[in-house]
Amino acid sequence: MKNLQTRAIKIHETLLKAFGEPIWRNPLPAIDELVSTILSQNTNDINRDRAFDALRAKFPTWESVRDAKTKDVIDAIKPAGLANQKGPRIQQVLKAITEERGSLNLDFLKEMSVDDARNWLTKFNGVGPKTAAIVLCFSLNMPAFPVDTHVYRVTGRIGLRPEKMNVEQAHPYLESIFPPETYYAAHLNLIRLGREVCNARKPLCPNCPINKLCEYKDKTK
Repeated sequence: MKNLQTRAIKIHETLLKAFGEPIWRNPLPAIDELVSTILSQNTNDINRDRAFDALRAKFPTWESVRDAKTKDVIDAIKPAGLANQKGPRIQQVLKAITEERGSLNLDFLKEMSVDDARNWLTKFNGVGPKTAAIVLCFSLNMPAFPVDTHVYRVTGRIGLRPEKMNVEQAHPYLESIFPPETYYAAHLNLIRLGREVCNARKPLCPNCPINKLCEYKDKTK
């Protein structure tokens, strides 16, 4: 494990040199980020943002989204795809949070441990480990490591996690090998690496800044 931790730090430092310190878009309030991340499932950032902006334009508050006709929510978020699933899911989460907390404010999570906050979020249907980690990391500045499609693929390909480990297992595993203070930048830079260099079908290995730290068997082909 110690060797893996050393390697993870080296990969993080090398990506920082190659890509610089990444900056997430302006952080959203936690409830906004929660809805945005649900919208992001199985779509790209552009379509997610289009759907989110359309939802906010149509409904002035999250309470009005919660209480709206489901059809109207579905119509607003169509740009994100899977609207028939995501619309009811968003409303169900908003209703469940209101029933438990009395309001749609998640700032109280900052007073909890990361594990307790994560467990609280993931008990709601449609909120998985990635969604919870994004809310915790980017809205609440808590040490959580989100594992999206790119992070999962890249870390498996370069040998930073066991190849057969599933995505849910990858969250606590990567949190154990990266130092907490690196989670924010390491997550974003691994995504950039996956999008620009370590592509799913044809990775551009000669152009990869971490080529020498990579254990991908086919990179010389």
